[in-house]
Amino acid sequence: MSLILVAVEDRGETGTVAHVTVNNAEQRNALGNAGKRELAETIERVSDDPGLRVIVLTGAGDRSFIGGANVKEMSTFSHGHASEGPSLTHRACEAIRRAPVPVIARINGYCFGAGLEIAASCDMRAAVDTAKFGMPEVLFGLPSGMEACLLPQLIGWGKTRELVFTGRHIDAREAMDSHLIERMVPAEGLDDAVDEWVNAIVAAGPKAIRAQKELIRDWERMSIADAVQQGIRAVAAAHGTEETQRLMGAFVAKRSKPKA
Repeated sequence: MSLILVAVEDRGETGTVAHVTVNNAEQRNALGNAGKRELAETIERVSDDPGLRVIVLTGAGDRSFIGGANVKEMSTFSHGHASEGPSLTHRACEAIRRAPVPVIARINGYCFGAGLEIAASCDMRAAVDTAKFGMPEVLFGLPSGMEACLLPQLIGWGKTRELVFTGRHIDAREAMDSHLIERMVPAEGLDDAVDEWVNAIVAAGPKAIRAQKELIRDWERMSIADAVQQGIRAVAAAHGTEETQRLMGAFVAKRSKPKA
């Protein structure tokens, strides 16, 4: 049975939305090395769809988003021969970050370790108000690595140090206050919160969204001066295209329409 499930929602002329689910609820959606590889391959595969508009990533059940690594499996790794797991965590996270469209983390419960790294690699995060977050690696004799390096840009250096040095868990309210997540909702409101984002993205220009995703990646690696110039080039390249003419034309026509 596949650990990663994919449901592609066809929205007609506006494109498709891919719903990717880690299907290991009995083990809090722990991935293990095989699951990390499958998740990376799945994200890479759905990203090839030219009509793709959004990816929604979640875990099965109502207890856990992605538990991350499998501690039982990790306990068998030997000194000097344990690079595969961290490398596969990075591959899964990088596939998310390289996806040409926004990836939304639908956090339905526990979000620890590699699961939090995966959430941090997503573009936006909506979580249930009962969710728990943490980087517990030091409690197992390991440092937090790989995409844990993304945490400072979300929550700052002080909060990052607190999480990776202590391994403590924080609740959804603290995660929200720390800017680790963008939305916190009751369980019954999680799908609506995610759908609101999805609908807004789908309503925008598809080429503009893809250009924006690429530009955000540029912002992360460039100096302010270089990022500004890259933005000028991206905006200039978008002007005069069929998409901008259609969307701007519709806006102008609507504003020009006489009120009844």
